[in-house]
Amino acid sequence: MIAKQLLKSATSIGANVREAQNAESKADFIHKMKISLKEAEETDYWLSLCNASNSYPNTNELIDLNAELWRILNSIISKSKQNQKIG
Repeated sequence: MIAKQLLKSATSIGANVREAQNAESKADFIHKMKISLKEAEETDYWLSLCNASNSYPNTNELIDLNAELWRILNSIISKSKQNQKIG
């Protein structure tokens, strides 16, 4: 069950980033990137559950990579909001 939810949330991050690349407007781009960020948050939750369980291998490295991805997405969103106000 956890593995299935993890797979869904983790793959959704990339799918939403891909959609954002073809956004119809800056607001649409930001919206899709925010969805990616939410999926990264959910992925962190599932990875934490995996890490706490004896049934799954250690996920610390994946948690760290996901945190880096979260920071990147957050930066993209922040800069896009700033550019939206300027432009």
